[in-house]
Amino acid sequence: MESAIDAWWTEIDGPVLAQGDLLPRCFVPFFEPGYGLDGGTQDVAVKEYDCIVVTQSCDLDQNRAPLVALCPLYSIKEYEAVNEAFRKKGEWERVRKGRVEGLHLVASTHIPDDPRACLVADFRTIYSLPITYLMEHASTLGRRWRLRSPYLEHFSQAFARFFMRVGLPSSIPPFK
Repeated sequence: MESAIDAWWTEIDGPVLAQGDLLPRCFVPFFEPGYGLDGGTQDVAVKEYDCIVVTQSCDLDQNRAPLVALCPLYSIKEYEAVNEAFRKKGEWERVRKGRVEGLHLVASTHIPDDPRACLVADFRTIYSLPITYLMEHASTLGRRWRLRSPYLEHFSQAFARFFMRVGLPSSIPPFK
């Protein structure tokens, strides 16, 4: 019988990237407001994040993505440390049910049966990093994790739902 971790994740290695790849310890550049306005040379801050690939696998396979879109992954504890509202009872259940725009839960790679060990994908923050950097980084990681079907499709659908939202200036009045 398949374990819970085997249902969610498969272990892979090598430089090939696909949607749903977990890439720990990615370096992401951050530009300060006004960066480059003085015309001089400036340093760029770099932060380290665990990320998951959101670019479509077909675009990666066919070399149509010189930049790869990723979103950060946080443990619930890390996310709560900077988002106190999520410490309230019931908030993670709302996220689990897909009722919080921009957040998606995936099972932990180590303890998939423990909801408090879930990883939080934050679709509201997207990074684009060069595919060559990410392929080299993936090669240095050794064994790493990739979401399996149908969890990959569920993740992809949640990402798509977040970006396809349309705000209307007005709507049909409620039925009374």
